[in-house]
Amino acid sequence: MSSLVLQIWIALALDFLIGDPRWLPHPVRFIGRVACGLEHPTRRWFPSARVAGMVTAAVVIGSTAGAVWALLALAHRVAPVAKDILSIGILYTTFAARDLADHGRAVARELEQGDLPAARRRVSWMVGRDTDHLDETGITRAAVESVAENTVDGVLAPLFFAFLGGPVAAMAYKAVNTLDSTFGYRNERYIHFGWASARLDDAANYLPARLGAPLIALAALFLGESPRNALRMCRRDGGKHNSPNAGFSEAAMAGALGIRLGGPVLRQGKTDDMPCLGDALRPLERGHIRRANALMLGATLAAALVFSAARMSVAVPV
Repeated sequence: MSSLVLQIWIALALDFLIGDPRWLPHPVRFIGRVACGLEHPTRRWFPSARVAGMVTAAVVIGSTAGAVWALLALAHRVAPVAKDILSIGILYTTFAARDLADHGRAVARELEQGDLPAARRRVSWMVGRDTDHLDETGITRAAVESVAENTVDGVLAPLFFAFLGGPVAAMAYKAVNTLDSTFGYRNERYIHFGWASARLDDAANYLPARLGAPLIALAALFLGESPRNALRMCRRDGGKHNSPNAGFSEAAMAGALGIRLGGPVLRQGKTDDMPCLGDALRPLERGHIRRANALMLGATLAAALVFSAARMSVAVPV
């Protein structure tokens, strides 16, 4: 079983079936600890915070890719089938479709049971905004926006890099994404140190984010949503977001569902005026969380099919 395409499909099936069990050690958590551990020494060694951040990013990404390559090479020396199994295991850890869907379903379930405090607590695990005073509409909006944004960096981008360069490329992408999650903040501490991490994440997600909109539209076509409106809202509103990439999947999701996302949010007690994405053709309701989940999963399958066809057509060796 040397086919990378087959390995990716098995890894994706594992993600759909078992997700990310909390008891299972996850490479991303280890990458995050390594990144945090490097911050202090690199700041001490390099007077420029930006240079220290660049060195940290280079070491984390390089060591992650190198470690994966070395492990696969060692496994191949033991037995080719051992390399295949390890490759599937590594790929499986880079996908987060089931985990994202589970978080969304948990919020929807609490809302359906009328437990707003529990729903606020659940959605706080998905977003970086104040959730203590959100009403049902605010909770729903936060959950749908999180599902839409994480459709790219949690699923489509890892898939893209997996098909492009196998487990090494997929895990290198996860290292980039983890660096951004760790250091990519515009606050006093990280505005310079996190510059490289944030810019690398923007670059890595540039193409996957723009592929995400037609993939969401394709999923909408088969799920009874509006593919035409998904593409129209992406063209109109995708570039409005503060992030160079997040707006495309959010606008496509809003268009497909016929709802409006975005608008002001509270972060640490301060109002952040986010742009509005999509048109409010229908009121935002808790049922939209499950429909957003369905679009995310549909886009994931569409991406796997499209990327498989593309890879097999060019037969790129790995």
